[in-house]
Amino acid sequence: MSKIDRRILKTQEAMRKAVIELMTEKSFDNITIQDIADRANINRGTIYLHYQDKYDLLDKLIETHFDEIEEMNKWACEMDWVDALVPYFEYFEKNYLFFSTMLASKDAKGAPSSFRTRLLANFMEGFEGEIDRESGKNAGLSDEVILQYAGTAYVGVIEWWIRNGMPHSPQDMAKQVGALLERSL
Repeated sequence: MSKIDRRILKTQEAMRKAVIELMTEKSFDNITIQDIADRANINRGTIYLHYQDKYDLLDKLIETHFDEIEEMNKWACEMDWVDALVPYFEYFEKNYLFFSTMLASKDAKGAPSSFRTRLLANFMEGFEGEIDRESGKNAGLSDEVILQYAGTAYVGVIEWWIRNGMPHSPQDMAKQVGALLERSL
């Protein structure tokens, strides 16, 4: 396995950071390649060495975060709710600028709204195996309704937490949301 040059990694990180920062200032549709290059302090042509266009850059950035979330999903289902949720809230906190831009954006069309929809689908899929059918607490309830309720509530709480400047620690959020999800699922 060949090692990637640190300069390439640094340049790609600068481009990803630039596009997210710019999205906090204006609509993604109004961001140009030149804006990204200027913010990242690189040549415009450098962007095209790594990405086809600004949409490809954003898609790759989004994919990176979904890959990270998928990795957490693999082992989180083996833990209790609180312990499983702490790493997610820590991840959202660590990547605050990205998630605040993608979830709290007022841009009704395009990347942010599709990102939220995809995040919701990801969490609903993860919750699917967590529905309690043995205790009777969910007797008579449809799996689809339970998953929609729990997934929408979870994403909504994440949005609220981010939009309000993360007023509770990741550990406190995991404790509270874990208790609520345990009641619901």
